[in-house]
Amino acid sequence: MPEPSADRVEPDATARFLTFRIDQRTYAVRADDVTEVVRVPPATHVPEGPAALVGLANLRGSVLPVVSLRRMIGLDEIAAVRTTRAVVLNIGSPVALVVDAVEALVAVAASRIESRQAELGADAGEALTGAFEGVDGHAVKILDVRALLDATFAQRARTGHRGPRAVVRSVAPAQRLDTAATVDMLVTFDVAGQEFALALDAVQEVLPAQAARASVPRAESLVLGITSLRGALLPMLSLRGLLGFPPVAANPREKIVVTKVHGVQVGLVADAARAILAADPALIDPVPAVLAARTGGESRIRAIYRGDGGRRLVSILAPEQLFRDDVMQRLSSRPDEPATPMTETAATPTNEVNLLVFRLGDDEFALPIEAVDEVAPVPTQITRLPRTPRFLEGVINLRGTVLPVIDQRRRFDMPKLADGAGRRLVVVATGRHRAGLIVDSVSDVLRVRADAVEPAPELTDDIARLVRAVINLEQSGRIVLVLDPAELLTRAEQRLLDSFRPENLQDAS
Repeated sequence: MPEPSADRVEPDATARFLTFRIDQRTYAVRADDVTEVVRVPPATHVPEGPAALVGLANLRGSVLPVVSLRRMIGLDEIAAVRTTRAVVLNIGSPVALVVDAVEALVAVAASRIESRQAELGADAGEALTGAFEGVDGHAVKILDVRALLDATFAQRARTGHRGPRAVVRSVAPAQRLDTAATVDMLVTFDVAGQEFALALDAVQEVLPAQAARASVPRAESLVLGITSLRGALLPMLSLRGLLGFPPVAANPREKIVVTKVHGVQVGLVADAARAILAADPALIDPVPAVLAARTGGESRIRAIYRGDGGRRLVSILAPEQLFRDDVMQRLSSRPDEPATPMTETAATPTNEVNLLVFRLGDDEFALPIEAVDEVAPVPTQITRLPRTPRFLEGVINLRGTVLPVIDQRRRFDMPKLADGAGRRLVVVATGRHRAGLIVDSVSDVLRVRADAVEPAPELTDDIARLVRAVINLEQSGRIVLVLDPAELLTRAEQRLLDSFRPENLQDAS
């Protein structure tokens, strides 16, 4: 049954409208379409979105697009003021309209509503279904919000709703380039000025250290306390203490490396996160016997990776080797102890999605971990190429392979970063291309249940291809957009990168 609209009101009926102001204009929408009026919520910017799309916001557990009504009707945006509000509508799907000020909820008799298009006097950019005279004698225009949204966003073809398991497409091994086929993936971090690592498959997540933590009375110094991770308790242990280093004051760069020991989830606090790297197994050596036999911190080391021609030594840890024998016995004999509950991330591997989270400005994005070869600091030497698009920063030699480097800020038309000290190079591999993406920082290695992954709101075709899904971390107030690695480049840019494929480079030589 079609929904009633303002121009189909029965002659003797009374319709209710919410009125609001944009500049000196007064508009109205049907009150039945309004679910609530709120202050404008923080929104995550959507790359390549229309100018009217402020971003995606979390409103009590639901992800909804936030749209500037000013931009939709062709007016310049202004900074938010005390009266700025978001009018949340449900017109088939939820959307929040940002308006200058909300005025009143009014009841209007049908006889007062003018619905003849020739008499409405619509200004450029407006889409109206009617108008009526306000209490102050000025005209109040009834917006056709659906028409405005359709004009702003090219709607996707609705061929069926995607389930949460289908929105993040893992990169199958057969699609990966051979250059990354025989490596061990390591997550590295700093402890007391040294670089340590855990195997990627042993790491549940890497998170910023939580400010809120509860101390454990009469605990050892290496027990830093307990924090909350998505509704469950996570014991936090100092890697400095576990490795035999002296404690230091907490610092803002601390990271929590979440891992499991005999089924019990624990957080290992490191001084800072370093990188995700692809290690050649031939360069991973066992610990020398003279060190393995000792009882100090060096006995916790399982192997050592010799990177950068031996100039970079990374000590690889195993979670089970970090704890004393008596602790290990307690953990192994009480794997189901309810006092240390598993978080929602501890699902079976087939029900999990593993993501690398990075930042551009204030926004967080993610890539399926299967598409990431490694993460490293941005090289100081990048060879620039003439007559190439501005997004292509240049090329580097990565262990004998020519790798194109793309500035993701430029790719998304963002301003240059003033301080680039924390930037990272994320090496991404898809079915045809391998490239390094320069991002502001890499914040997390996130492992979430597949049913926590939501389809992205259906907006424009470009957004639909690029943004595959949304991770809504409601408790921490974070929204993470999951990008499709293959769609980070346009077709024209993909053709350019084809010239960097190994077989093409050999043909050119």
